[in-house]
Amino acid sequence: MFFAAVHRVVPPVAKAIWRPTVTGLEHVPRTGAVILASNHLSFIDSTVIPVVVPRKVVFLAKSDYFEGTGIKGAFVRAWFEGLGMLPVDRDNNSSALASLDTALEVLGRGEAFGIYPEGTRSRDGRLYRGRTGVAHLALSAGAPIVPVGLRGTQDLQPVGARVPRLAPVSPVSIAFGPPILPTGYDGVPSGRARRELTDRVMAAIGELSGQEAAGVYNERPADG
Repeated sequence: MFFAAVHRVVPPVAKAIWRPTVTGLEHVPRTGAVILASNHLSFIDSTVIPVVVPRKVVFLAKSDYFEGTGIKGAFVRAWFEGLGMLPVDRDNNSSALASLDTALEVLGRGEAFGIYPEGTRSRDGRLYRGRTGVAHLALSAGAPIVPVGLRGTQDLQPVGARVPRLAPVSPVSIAFGPPILPTGYDGVPSGRARRELTDRVMAAIGELSGQEAAGVYNERPADG
């Protein structure tokens, strides 16, 4: 009920302020399990995507955002929960496996799950190599992957900025591509299947975002 209330208010206001250009939204199924795999340019990406998608999209967020105290802590927690986000402890050694288990639970309920295969934000604008968790989810749940290409969000909330700008510096656009089905991998070793499917997804994201391929993995900076 709280998500429904937030989703009635936030998307119209955000669209009026940010004026995003949205293409390919018809590729996102309105029901059933689906994975939205996007490039990652800004902290605000996890707000921008749910704002334009007409169904709930679950993202994972640092557990720190759910543990604040006082009025500010309650507001931040309510904001993330209202957007459909779930907490995950990124500093826990087993957090990667726990994140995949949580994602599979979301998909098992027939919901939409959002993921950034690069793992963390690109600080130089290039598209980094995808980690194979996205393919693991798709192959395990039998869920299609809809590639998403974001542009302009790095200027909407630059790295280090605590809040997004009210007026975008550059145009913001979100492009959704045709679903990629996790089929045709019968008999293919699991590691190879995950790598090949992930590479297909990243190639599709790159076509939508127009980013240069970095060719290497992105690493989370030491300062988080």
